[in-house]
Amino acid sequence: MADTVTVRIGLQSVRELEIEVEDAETVVKAVTEAMSADDPVAWITDAKGTRHGIAVDKLGFIGVEGLEAKTVGFGVSAQ
Repeated sequence: MADTVTVRIGLQSVRELEIEVEDAETVVKAVTEAMSADDPVAWITDAKGTRHGIAVDKLGFIGVEGLEAKTVGFGVSAQ
């Protein structure tokens, strides 16, 4: 399975919806297209294949985390 990116979507309430996706740009594009087309719902598919309908008029923000390169393991220095 490919690395995933976490997308957090803030609604006009105290709640946030956090979805793990493989490509954050598809989420941003889906929301942007829905808003531009005056579509009431943006449909997003998460990394597990579950579809989520997001009411675009309730969006407060979209934050994307996890785009940095991840390093695992230990470095060995020569002395």
